[in-house]
Amino acid sequence: MDEVTFKSDTVLSDVHLYTPNQRHLMVRLNSVGQPVFLSQFKLLWNEDSWADSGVEGGSHGGVCAEEAPPAGTDSTGSPSGCGRSSEGAGAQLDEDGDLDVVRRPRAASDSDPAGPSRDKVHPVILTQEEDDLLGDEAQESSPPDVIKIEHTMATPLEDVGKQVWRGALLLADYILFQWDLFQGRTVLELGAGTGLTSIVAATVAQTVYCTDVGADLLAMCQRNIALNSHLTAAGGGIVKVKELDWLKDDLCTDPEVPFSWSDEDVSDLYSHTTVLLAAEVFYDDDLTDALFKTLFRLAHKLKNACIAILSVEKRLNFTLRHLDVTCEAYDHFRSALHRLEKLAGGRRRFVVEPVEASFPQRLAYERIQQLEPIISGLRVPS
Repeated sequence: MDEVTFKSDTVLSDVHLYTPNQRHLMVRLNSVGQPVFLSQFKLLWNEDSWADSGVEGGSHGGVCAEEAPPAGTDSTGSPSGCGRSSEGAGAQLDEDGDLDVVRRPRAASDSDPAGPSRDKVHPVILTQEEDDLLGDEAQESSPPDVIKIEHTMATPLEDVGKQVWRGALLLADYILFQWDLFQGRTVLELGAGTGLTSIVAATVAQTVYCTDVGADLLAMCQRNIALNSHLTAAGGGIVKVKELDWLKDDLCTDPEVPFSWSDEDVSDLYSHTTVLLAAEVFYDDDLTDALFKTLFRLAHKLKNACIAILSVEKRLNFTLRHLDVTCEAYDHFRSALHRLEKLAGGRRRFVVEPVEASFPQRLAYERIQQLEPIISGLRVPS
């Protein structure tokens, strides 16, 4: 009998899994027929913002808060459905014997509910993708502390760039923490995905090249940049969406190809770039190898000394091959990073420095211990 293997090619980011449903609005279908959602990520500048965001202590579960007993609660003040267990309290059943869950009515004094009413969160149902971006009216209504990102959910592995990942949020936090490192600089992001990290970088940098592959994904980046132009314009930053394929040695300069490079952009990239970014792109061994080759090749074409800031999540998976929990993608990333340190180009060499993820958190997400920021600098020894 042949060995049975269960396999699924659908991947769902934990960011989308834990974000409250009211923040996901399906707005359209992209050019390949995938549902596109719009999520909002609030910048958290103080503890009051933490409370507003609905994230408390890194937990995304429901919490029964203590409050004055409203109408509809029992004598202990515990609302129905909060998991309270007391002696003699029996479950309420309907006429068919099914569990009858009684919901606590909203208190009359609750004039400012935590989320919008149900009739305000219905999706804009399935409009086909259009070439025009959102109008000025929608951009003007965007709060200055909210990043709006269009993305898909539960994609095949080859489309994971269309989701938002924790590593991108961690890198965005690092940019906001080390803003002086990016101020007035030219930045290149590799594997930008939805463009979230590039958008945050553009709030302080002068020019950000937001790169990835695939016309549909790059079009999504372009839309997200337009959605958040109020954030980048405040700092004077410019985001340019370009195609950069790690499996190719040269940049695409064919003007007939969407998101190709002009001669002026190529010259500016090599003449002024000092920071390279890559967030959560280390999930496939071949692509990891291709990324590090691209880093090495680009770094030696740049006229200025540069640093590469990477973020990776150490994912634990049970494999049939090992019959144990392993971190194969992370282990391969670490091995490739070690090889990069050993490479030399003339008198230049890479120096890798791990970074403690203890810097302030400015975006609402679960910062788990498996998230790691890493800095790799290309230096000329004295």
